[in-house]
Amino acid sequence: MKKILTILTFVTTLVGCNTSDDLLLEPSQAKTQKNQSFYLDLAYYHAPIHYQDVDRTGSHGLRGKADFITRYDFDADLNAENNWDNIASSSRKGNAVGYYSVVETSTHYFITYAFFHPRDWTDIWFLYRIDEHENDLEGVLTIVKKDNSMYGKALGAVTVFHSDFYSYKAPNSGLTDGNEDIDGTLTLQNDNGVNRFKTSAEAKGHGIKAHSKQKPGGSDYVVYFPSKTSSEYPSDIYDHNVKYKLVNIFENEGMWDQRFNTSLFSNAKSFQKSYGNGSANAPWNWDDKNDGGNQGLLAGGIAYYPAHLVDEYFNSLGNFSKTYTYNPYLGIE
Repeated sequence: MKKILTILTFVTTLVGCNTSDDLLLEPSQAKTQKNQSFYLDLAYYHAPIHYQDVDRTGSHGLRGKADFITRYDFDADLNAENNWDNIASSSRKGNAVGYYSVVETSTHYFITYAFFHPRDWTDIWFLYRIDEHENDLEGVLTIVKKDNSMYGKALGAVTVFHSDFYSYKAPNSGLTDGNEDIDGTLTLQNDNGVNRFKTSAEAKGHGIKAHSKQKPGGSDYVVYFPSKTSSEYPSDIYDHNVKYKLVNIFENEGMWDQRFNTSLFSNAKSFQKSYGNGSANAPWNWDDKNDGGNQGLLAGGIAYYPAHLVDEYFNSLGNFSKTYTYNPYLGIE
């Protein structure tokens, strides 16, 4: 009897000690949750240092505030049609975030980073509404080759500049031109021991290129550094050390989950708007207007089929698989 009680006590204690949610999940769900922790670490390791040019001219730029990156729900609602007006409120600062997602094959990781602005604007009064629109989302696809290290080696990137993509190689990556010419070489900046790509966004329209190809003008620009936990607001338009928090596009009730929310998105792929001409596309609708129609090159291919897009843009990739082992855009988990 004493033996039975001892065994029961041991089992009870064992179960009581394991109170994590893993016990309540299917094995595949538990594995996915654990992978998300790694993917956040991976995305953080390869996240760029992002230079944001700022323009103070014209009333629509809000003295530089309209060029600061933030959340699409900075105003605590999911209505995309009030963002143009709400960002003008002094009570709504909008701390910095960078959205990310990870897609994986057996040989590479493909990490999307996206930066949101409530306004795509101009300071030319007769182009108001014509060359402006509510909401703006531009981004970067980083290509990472798996190797013997924990997080692999970043080989290059493709940046989103409105309806054009620009491709860049990392120093000593060995990448060569594919069906698209490589537009330049990325420069690196050390961040507490991690050498990160430097990206740069223009003021007003916020299109992104490598910092080596598009530098902010003057001293009025903000430099954003990635963080897994901190989301900061620039102290002024000269602040060169602001943390942006990495936010998973696939987090529960996040950007992907909200794609059918008609207050936020139109046709599940472009942000709604109440002002201006043009629209901001979600990553699964980003498109280069003239890079062809092969798989990965149509609208949204940079998210759905990043390996296929990279294979079109670059040569000398070495051992390169286009079979996805993790791709939440395609439901492969």
